[in-house]
Amino acid sequence: MREDIEFDAEGVTLRGWFYKPDDVSGELPCIILTHGFSCTKEMGLEPFAEVFTAAGFACVVYDHRGFGASGTAPGKPRQEIDPWDQIHDCQHAITYAQGRPEVDASRIGVWGSSYSGGNAFVVAAIDRRVKAVCGQVPGVSMRRAFEAGVPEEFWQAAWDGQAADRLARAQGEAPAMIPVVTADPTQPAALPTPDAYEFFSAYEGTAWRNEVTMRSLELNYEPGQFLKFVAPTPLLMVVAEDDNVVTPAEWAKEAFETAAEPKRLVSIPGGHFDAYTGHPFELSSGAARDWFLEHLAQKVAPAPV
Repeated sequence: MREDIEFDAEGVTLRGWFYKPDDVSGELPCIILTHGFSCTKEMGLEPFAEVFTAAGFACVVYDHRGFGASGTAPGKPRQEIDPWDQIHDCQHAITYAQGRPEVDASRIGVWGSSYSGGNAFVVAAIDRRVKAVCGQVPGVSMRRAFEAGVPEEFWQAAWDGQAADRLARAQGEAPAMIPVVTADPTQPAALPTPDAYEFFSAYEGTAWRNEVTMRSLELNYEPGQFLKFVAPTPLLMVVAEDDNVVTPAEWAKEAFETAAEPKRLVSIPGGHFDAYTGHPFELSSGAARDWFLEHLAQKVAPAPV
């Protein structure tokens, strides 16, 4: 069963879906799911929630603030990706889930993909209400992604553009915007790869918009640095062997080595966006389902008094 939901995140209304199995009663473990860079929940999250729900989990799926059906903070633009806003919103989603009568508040998992895969690791590192976490094709270093994806001769122009945008916004001007993807690889875009264009362009005409603010690209987010703080929360990382969009497999594996046990690394074939369909989806969703079953299926006994 799926129902439309909304909940408060410090004055911003976040909207999404709540899933629960049709034929299961009692308090259920719950998984929080969010999508990646600029994505809306309709861009491939339903199949993951359905896999988890079929295994006996409740799920909360929602759009990030400023995207899709969710609201925006007063005075802030839409289409702006602020990782710490997204991290705090995930914490609000946990609180929302814990307040539902169908949910066992002691059994909360967090699942994120791509950019929000990195977010999921940060949330697990700072919020001990999270009892298991999965990051699928996760972003681990925005600086490395920028340096690998943008020719060095264009770095200064990018930094100058961000500085000029900050000054203009402080003077009351509208934020500068940049396309998420482009069909022309010579033109600037946040994700300037052919497979990114193929994935995102399929959602033209939906709630997804092919733009983000220039400030969304600032290089101040290194979620991989939080991996060493996730333990003792069980950590699963799913890596695409041919990922060349956000986190090449070798970067993800390097970051994974900094995490302490309990942890598991699962490799799937294909590129960054293959995780959402076909055999790679079956492998990734199955690995995440099994990880959450292993660590959330048993009800947590209360601490002795």
